[in-house]
Amino acid sequence: MNKQESKTIKPTVISSDQRDFFDFDGLGVRWKIDGHETGGNFSVVHHPIAPKTLAAPLHYHHNEDEYSYVLKGTLGAMLGEEVVEAGPGTWVFKPRHQWHTFWNPGDTPCEIIEVISPAGFENFFRELAEAWGDMEQFEKISKKYSLDMDLESIPEICERYGLTASDQKIL
Repeated sequence: MNKQESKTIKPTVISSDQRDFFDFDGLGVRWKIDGHETGGNFSVVHHPIAPKTLAAPLHYHHNEDEYSYVLKGTLGAMLGEEVVEAGPGTWVFKPRHQWHTFWNPGDTPCEIIEVISPAGFENFFRELAEAWGDMEQFEKISKKYSLDMDLESIPEICERYGLTASDQKIL
């Protein structure tokens, strides 16, 4: 970041309930820090995940890495062939170019902070919220953000881990 870019980034305090929120039927998104606030280096979203909920189908990012920090509850994740569970205070790294998914395996809510690098993918969630329920738009938005989705993975993952899908409106 050069001196000019650093001058445009201002110190900010963001309260826990500040910023826009959307609930994708069990996967919430509260936008916390947008890319324009970090010079495009990263963005941050807060994801509350309902109990026993699959947050997303298996998917593959071509452009972004995701770093999930568990605030409360338990986060389950499939990272390639590895399945992990992470509790509060744990980071889960989901690198680009690796198929992955995540869920809440517990009986209580899970909350994670997701750092996305580089920034930009936070807008995928905004566009998806605007098109919620429209499968054709979902496919266009996924393509725009170079995101591959394996929608056929949903029933098998839900059955294996005793989950319901958060994205039933797009299926």
